[in-house]
Amino acid sequence: MAHTPALTQPTDALPNAGARLDRLPTSRFHWSVYWMVAFGLLVGWSNAIGGLVLAVLAEIGWTDNSSSAIFSSLTTAGMFVGALVGGAIGDRLGRRNGFLGFVAFHIITMLVAAASPNMTFLIIVRVFMGMALGGLLTVLFASWTEYVPSRDRGSWSSRASFIGNWSYPICSLIASYLVGVVSPEANWRIQFIIPAVTSTIVLIIVWRLFPESPRWLESKGRYREANELLRKIEADVERQKGITLEPAADAVEEHAKTQGQVNLPYSALFKGELLKRVIVGSFALIAMNVIQYTLINWLPTMLLSQGIDLADSVVLNTMSMFGAPIGIFIAIFIIDRFPRRVFGIGLLLIIAVLGYVYSLQTSMTALSVVGFFLIIFVYMFVCFASAVYVPEIWPTAAKLRGSGLANSVGRVSGILSPYAVAALLDASGVTGVFILLGATAVVTAAVIAVFGVESRGASIESISNVDID
Repeated sequence: MAHTPALTQPTDALPNAGARLDRLPTSRFHWSVYWMVAFGLLVGWSNAIGGLVLAVLAEIGWTDNSSSAIFSSLTTAGMFVGALVGGAIGDRLGRRNGFLGFVAFHIITMLVAAASPNMTFLIIVRVFMGMALGGLLTVLFASWTEYVPSRDRGSWSSRASFIGNWSYPICSLIASYLVGVVSPEANWRIQFIIPAVTSTIVLIIVWRLFPESPRWLESKGRYREANELLRKIEADVERQKGITLEPAADAVEEHAKTQGQVNLPYSALFKGELLKRVIVGSFALIAMNVIQYTLINWLPTMLLSQGIDLADSVVLNTMSMFGAPIGIFIAIFIIDRFPRRVFGIGLLLIIAVLGYVYSLQTSMTALSVVGFFLIIFVYMFVCFASAVYVPEIWPTAAKLRGSGLANSVGRVSGILSPYAVAALLDASGVTGVFILLGATAVVTAAVIAVFGVESRGASIESISNVDID
């Protein structure tokens, strides 16, 4: 076995966490953090069960269309607030504390929801549940980028997104099973209790094993703590791999460029280079939310308007949605092979064209094939925008606040777009709806082309070197 020179440990005051983390080979450290993040994304499926719970509540007479609309819209409003608050808390208190805090908050809200005495109480609790989930998603997706090497950050983040998106089919299977074994009155309560229990397992594991981000510690000037944690990580990697790590490159010069960004105020996001990133991140998530949720919520209705009967429309919708995990799975292997801007722009243009072609189809075969490939590309973009590009384009000191702000803007589009879709469907039919989706995709592609930052393979430290004036 080749033996490289012994690792020269930096002094406690030398800020080079990024260089030390980026030169680590893939190891048990990366996989352990990954599985904690991915498990946290997977099992807290309170958002995925929203429609399933409403269906049961309608059956027992708790809700009508008006109450269900309020329930759904206030869930999104809660996630809007949670993304903003989660970003601020995660940047101030740390990645580990943010993870723990929002998981605990989420568990409490789900258990309280399960004990709701009436629909009004449940709707109020659902707002806080949305806040907890919005904060948790912001903390997890943005924080995760700080633990993995820059060389394959996109692939790692895509893996987390792949696991997290299985929550929808899993909770659907559980809900289907519950229909046959428990009464409707107990069904919806159990649907909240199950993710509360699984999230409690996450809470215990994270409390015991999840490390703070060395990059975040350095961004707060806590170099001694960062250095001690990095030494433990490096020693574990050396034991596991049977190697001696090369010394990491010094990062004093890079640190000097970003020294003034240790305590970036929130106002810094609204000027200079960071404002451009807020714009591009917001547009990427607007496009994601408008396209993804329009297809999820309206595709069966649009199929009916094209003359497809209800049974066939359900089959077509189900077949198309199998493209979701496939799209994210493909992204894992190719996302780091293309420049980020090229990848995002290319996906958006493909979605615009395929969407229009889909709107013109009338046969079952054509709708099945085109719809399947459309969903594949849509979810490749969902992975790109929500799990990879938007979380990685921010300085460490403002990473969660920047990502949270962009996510909040994207949530607003999710609140407003259904009204536009409904009006277009009545006035122009399915083609009008897909023209809206295509226009959203093309405009977003233009914004990425003009304002987008190229982040593929770039260290977080170089991404952090921005003009904030």
